[in-house]
Amino acid sequence: MSKLTLYEHPLSPYAQKCKISLYEKGVPFDLKTPSAIGTGQVDAAFLAASPRGEVPALVDGDFAVFDSTVILEYIEDLHPTPSMLPRDPKLRAKARMIEYAMDTHYEPSNWGMGELRWFKRAEGERARVIETRAAAQARDFYLWLERQLGDGPWFCGETFGWADLSVIPYINGSAGLGIGPAVASKLGQWQARANARPSVAKAAQSAADSIKGMAMAGEAVKQGLFKREYRDHRLEWMIRSGGLDVVLEGIKTDTIRFSNEFR
Repeated sequence: MSKLTLYEHPLSPYAQKCKISLYEKGVPFDLKTPSAIGTGQVDAAFLAASPRGEVPALVDGDFAVFDSTVILEYIEDLHPTPSMLPRDPKLRAKARMIEYAMDTHYEPSNWGMGELRWFKRAEGERARVIETRAAAQARDFYLWLERQLGDGPWFCGETFGWADLSVIPYINGSAGLGIGPAVASKLGQWQARANARPSVAKAAQSAADSIKGMAMAGEAVKQGLFKREYRDHRLEWMIRSGGLDVVLEGIKTDTIRFSNEFR
C-alpha cells in the first residue's frame, strides 16, 4: 500500500478535518503545501490532483481525490478502523449534515473575518458592518450546534467522530478571531474536550503557527500577490453581509478570482 500525501494549508479547515481523521486512525501520510497557494497560480502536480486548485487533495499512488468530504469518505473506506462514522443510519446522516452545514453555511463567516483582519479588504465602518454580521451569524450558529450536541459528550454520542472533526477547525478558527463560544457554554466545554485530543491539538498547533506568517498578507493583496477565491457560499456571504463593494473592488484590482475551469 502506497503512503498517502495530503496537499494542504494549515489554516484550511477543510484540510484540518482530513488531517484529524488520518491522525485518529493512525494512518501515516506526508503533507505538502502547494507552491504559490493563494495567488491563483498553482503548481502542476497539485493542479493534477485537484483541478479545482483548492486544498485539500489526497494522493494515493497514481490515484488522487479532491474535495474534503470525498477525501473523508475515501479515508473511511480505505481505513475503516476506528470508524469516524457511527453505525446508526440516522446518526450517520446527522454527522454528514453537520459537516455540510459547517462547510457551506458557517465557513464564510470565518473566511470573511479573515478577509478583513489579514487581507485588509475593508477598514473602518465598512469593516465594522461586515464583522458585526460575522459575529451575529456565529452566535446564532452556536445555538444550533448546541441543539445538535444535546447532552452527550460528542455530536453523535459517546465517541469522537466525523461530526466533531468537521466542527472543531471552524470553532477554533472563530475563537482565534475573537468570536468563539463562551468557555463555560455547552459548546465551549465541547471545544475544550475536542482540543484535548492529540489529533486536534496537532492540527490546531499547525494552524496557530501558520497565522504568524499572515502579518504581511494585507500588503501582499495591495501588491497583487494574492488572488483570493470568491466562490459559492463565500461570494454570497460577502455580498449579503455588506461587502458588495469589496467584491467589486477585488474584481477591479484583479485580487480576487472565481472557480478554476476544469481541464
